[in-house]
Amino acid sequence: MSIARELLAATDELVTSLQGLSFAEPVAYTYNPLEYARQSHELYLTRFGDSKKRALMMGMNPGPWGMAQTGVPFGEIPAVRDWMGISAPVNRPDPEHPKRPIVGFDCEKSEVSGRRLWGLFSETYPKAEDFFQAHYVVNYCPLVWMEESGRNRTPDKLPKAEMEPVSAACDQYVQRHLELLEPEFVIGVGAFAETCLKRVSEAAGLQPEIGRILHPSPASPAANRDWAGTAAKQLREIGLWE
Repeated sequence: MSIARELLAATDELVTSLQGLSFAEPVAYTYNPLEYARQSHELYLTRFGDSKKRALMMGMNPGPWGMAQTGVPFGEIPAVRDWMGISAPVNRPDPEHPKRPIVGFDCEKSEVSGRRLWGLFSETYPKAEDFFQAHYVVNYCPLVWMEESGRNRTPDKLPKAEMEPVSAACDQYVQRHLELLEPEFVIGVGAFAETCLKRVSEAAGLQPEIGRILHPSPASPAANRDWAGTAAKQLREIGLWE
């Protein structure tokens, strides 16, 4: 079985494991784009994840205007559609938050984190295939949690008891990526992802070089001051980029 097919099987296992989980207030809605945006996610995985990689980069969970719309990690639509060449029909989650509708590739809002992340990579590698020859990007968790107001709730803000079954499923999902892609470097996009990568690597008895780059979220003051320059410098210091 190909690497991509193995990863798709791991994706299906993750989706099954997360189905039926409930989350208490203030969480009011939970989306899983691996379900309703499966077609575009599968295109991403089969096109770019079917070979061993030098580096695996990992984010935390989807943003409302990125992966939540496209099924692709940090899925800023112009980057996914124009640079990666991916576009596909996207279904709608049920129930759907009235303030956070899923319109797929018709979404006109920008995912700033994805615009910054893929912007750096596409500037460095004008052809997506050249970037993905050595790199792959995944999110630790596919779930999007929203409060009644529409505000995002990230995994680190959920109660420990609620996150335990989520973390168990996501750890297994990440471990399969490490086993199949055999990366020399694993890079957390932000501190949360780096912590998860350390935990999963140690539990699996794997010893990749673990590093971190600044998360590109506009909520971070540091990310709003030349994020691309900072991240590129960090990747050079880690030893991934020259």
